[in-house]
This record gives sequence, C-alpha cells and structure tokens, in this order.
Amino acid sequence: MDLELRHLRTICVIADTGSLTKAATVLGLSQPALTARLRRVETEIGTALFTRGARGVEPTVVGQFVLSRSRAILHSVADLHCGAERYFDATAPVIALGGAVGSVSVGLAERMVESLTGVEIRLTMEYSPRLLWDLICAGRLDVVATVDYPGYELSSTADIECVTIAHEPIFVALAESDPLADRDEIDLPELADRTWVMTPSDGAGWPDCFHVVCEHAGFTPRVRYTSPSTESIRDLVAGNRAVTACQAVYRAGDGVVVRPLTGSPVEMRHVLAYRREGPVVEHMASVVDFAMRAYWSYAKQYSHHFDALRHRAHLVH
Repeated sequence: MDLELRHLRTICVIADTGSLTKAATVLGLSQPALTARLRRVETEIGTALFTRGARGVEPTVVGQFVLSRSRAILHSVADLHCGAERYFDATAPVIALGGAVGSVSVGLAERMVESLTGVEIRLTMEYSPRLLWDLICAGRLDVVATVDYPGYELSSTADIECVTIAHEPIFVALAESDPLADRDEIDLPELADRTWVMTPSDGAGWPDCFHVVCEHAGFTPRVRYTSPSTESIRDLVAGNRAVTACQAVYRAGDGVVVRPLTGSPVEMRHVLAYRREGPVVEHMASVVDFAMRAYWSYAKQYSHHFDALRHRAHLVH
C-alpha cells in the first residue's frame, strides 16, 4: 500500500483530537473504518503510531516523527494549492525563513522585515529541528534558525552553510517549594530521585542528549510525563509534580524557578543555516547580526542569568 494524503491527514486528525471516536466524526468515517485505515498505515510503516492511555490516544516516538512529517507535507500541498501564484507573480522576492525556537526566530523575522527593504519575509515555525533541516535541504526554506546538541551537531554541506549564533546551557526548572529551589545552582545527581516531565523527541537529539548526560551522572531520569505543551509542563512543575530540563532563557515565575546545573554538563547550540544560492545570500551578514541580536535581546528580557550567559558565550567564542 502506498501512503496517500488522506492517510497523512488521518494521522494528524487522530493526534489533534486525541480520540479515535472524535477523529472518525471529523473524517466522516465509522470508527471501525478509521481503525482499519490506521492499521493499514501502521502496517505500511512497520510499527504502532499511537498508544491508548487514560487521556485517549497519544503518538508513540515513531508516531511523533511521522506526525511532524505529515504536517509538513500537508502544509506544502496547501501552499501549492493556495499560494503558488504569489511566489511566481509577486513583485518583491520572498525569503522563506524557518524557526525551531522563538528565542531567535521571531525576533529575527521582525528585524528582517524592518531592515530588508524590497524583500518579503515569511516565517514558518516547526517543533522539530530535524524537519526544518529536511525542508531547507529540499529547497522549501531559504534560511532556518534552528538548534543542535552535543553528539548531534549540524554541519555545512555543499548547498547549505551553518553559522553558530549562540551556545546556551541547559538549566532545570523546579517548583518554588522544591527544597533545591534556594540553590544558586544544582548538581545534576541531586535530581536522581525526581519525577521528570520532558518534551517529546524533536528528531534532532533532544531529549536523547540529556538522557546521556544523566547516565554519566549515575542515574536514569524517571520520566513520567511527556508533553509538547509548554503550559502543561509549566503546570506540572509549578505544582511540584515534576521537574524539567529547559533552556536557560526559560521564563521563571508563577511558582516556577529556573536554576543552572553545576558545570553546565549539557548545552544547546543556536544555529543559522542558509542555502548558499538563494534570495537570502546577499543579506546574510545582516541576517547573522539580526539573529545574534534577537537571541541576546530575548535572553536579557527573560533570563535571570543573563550575565552568566554572556560570560559563557565569551568563553566559547
């Protein structure tokens, strides 16, 4: 069986509704017909895409990967149907910008719009850095503000140049009532007995790299909760039901404190990747500067550890 667009849309609707019954209603199918379609898709891919739980159906690790790719393909098809004429008939050149984290991409897009006259900027945000890399490799994006991790570093290719924007240590977020919350920094092994909430795999090395660091620290994190939702993670942390690994620029407050890990055992790298041939090339010196300014502006606004981040960046560069 060859996968078709209806199969990809089925996967997305199931994930969006969290229920086979609701998904069947949305798709205009009987539940047995939907279940049979899902089984055919899973047979084609070779593994289960969803698991049933108390809160309904949730994507497996492979399901998250297939879901992110399905959304990208459906987005591209919709773009083909609805917007192709804008790309070919527009008087101004278009720069297609992709972003994985708001701490760089949103501020970068705003600066590009303000400063690059005669150019139209279009920003597409994606959860998965891996998906952004695939899109720029396929020529769907001209430049991406993305991230990578130790052991999973991005490298320049014949078509794509990678530029480092910033190195950011991974911190930990805890409840204000947590006994460790009054520390200036926390030794990772002190969190060995905690319950964790983590974001799902982003296809680019997270949270795999963090698990490796925990193993080196002598423990395997007990991940009870996995969620792509920032709000649900914040609620779990604020309620002292879990701790989480986070960016150093993660917003504290409302019952949540953010603390560095002693020795910065793991960090993420902010990377700007661009196609060597395309509408962005002649502007890249400015775009790199815009990206750096966007990151440090965001860090200054939201991080309680701005001076430490600046010091870390100085040491790295």
